[in-house]
Amino acid sequence: MMTFAVDAVSNRGATRFSDIIYEKIVGMIADGNFPVNERLPPETKLAADFGASRPVVREALERLRADGLVVSRKGSGSYVRQRPDSSMLKMVSVGSLADVQRFFEFRAGLEAEAAELAARNWQPADRERITAALVSIEQCLRNGELGAEEDQALHDAIAMATGNQFHITLREWFKPHFAIGHSVTRSLSLKRTPEQIRSVQDEHAVIVEAIFAHRETEAHDAMKKHILNARARMFQGV
Repeated sequence: MMTFAVDAVSNRGATRFSDIIYEKIVGMIADGNFPVNERLPPETKLAADFGASRPVVREALERLRADGLVVSRKGSGSYVRQRPDSSMLKMVSVGSLADVQRFFEFRAGLEAEAAELAARNWQPADRERITAALVSIEQCLRNGELGAEEDQALHDAIAMATGNQFHITLREWFKPHFAIGHSVTRSLSLKRTPEQIRSVQDEHAVIVEAIFAHRETEAHDAMKKHILNARARMFQGV
């Protein structure tokens, strides 16, 4: 289970309980207990079923909405929007799903800034590393291989191209967390259509092209979109 040093947050206990409720509801959606397009039970019923307060349930539902799993309809309640692949829950240990999603949120800002700096500062050696990593991912696609390590190598190479040691150090500190995200999203991608698989590599190509062209804002935005898309893909069914 992944944990973060957030003890300074005063409502840590409530947040963790809402994570438990969040994961229980995700599991029930994945198992079909809460079918797609069906209304979730009211907050009061969910609170009673899970032995939680309504604010805790409400917080869990807010995260589910942010993740695109449920949608609110004014005056009607919350409805299931999509059913994630149940195998995703087998790849992420119990109790860590909410942390994985939060790490994607953290990555979206961090790696977008890294791409922007890389576009500004890359050197010939960086271009070689980034290009080699992109080619390696392409080879994995052709061979039907996972390519999680190759994917991570591309993002590592972009961090190195920033010329800022803190971006590199952060990736080392959080290497296991980055690895989980790359592994889960790429494992799920192998179940999708060729067009969906290709779209992930196309996102990489857009980022790399912007970096090499020194288009800093475009590189920033393309990377942020890529990370947020990866986060959303975790919950897409097959």
